[in-house]
Amino acid sequence: MRELKQERAVRTRAIILKAAAEVFDELGFSGANIREITQRAGITQGAMYFHFGSKEELARAVMKAQPMTVLPHLATRGLQRLIDLTFVWAHRLREDVILRAGVRLTGEQNSFGMHDPTPYQDWAAVMSECLREARAAGELSDNVDIEVLADFVVSACTGMQMYSQISCERADLMDRVVAMWQHLLPALRAPGDVSPLDGSALRAAEVLREIAPQRLGAGQETRTAP
Repeated sequence: MRELKQERAVRTRAIILKAAAEVFDELGFSGANIREITQRAGITQGAMYFHFGSKEELARAVMKAQPMTVLPHLATRGLQRLIDLTFVWAHRLREDVILRAGVRLTGEQNSFGMHDPTPYQDWAAVMSECLREARAAGELSDNVDIEVLADFVVSACTGMQMYSQISCERADLMDRVVAMWQHLLPALRAPGDVSPLDGSALRAAEVLREIAPQRLGAGQETRTAP
């Protein structure tokens, strides 16, 4: 019985998070309200406050959920995993409302009194782990500072998606990510490394084909909280 309650609580929390992301994505933090979020989630405000104490807490949860919209879809390791991560991120940013809302809230947070760099730092930590694996595998040049590079890629991706959003609602974001790796990858590889690292548009398309079945399964969810 206890396990069943815990399972229901996890499902309810996920439903609230998705509903909140939809509202934040459409209206931003300032335009969003708890009533709209609970109506979309199909729950009472009391149930919402049981899981999240405030709208600010909900916003933080959406911001921190960003990496988990990408990481479960990846099977590669090292430097290829980092490249693939940015490909999946660029694709899912256009179709995953939690990722999209998290990006919006992270960029707008100063406007509602938040100054939390944690979402960026979480991405940098994920990327640093990929780079440490790459170095252990002999893929990464000894001249590369792992922490500096991870922070740079996060910054580059942040800027690219903002530019792409303004230019064409992110329609060219994948092209921008591919261009980044075409310029970066030759400078990052260790001399003599012969691993089949690939940052091309063909690789991006291959990654998206690989994750398609996972996305299909993830989309089969209920809208009513138990």
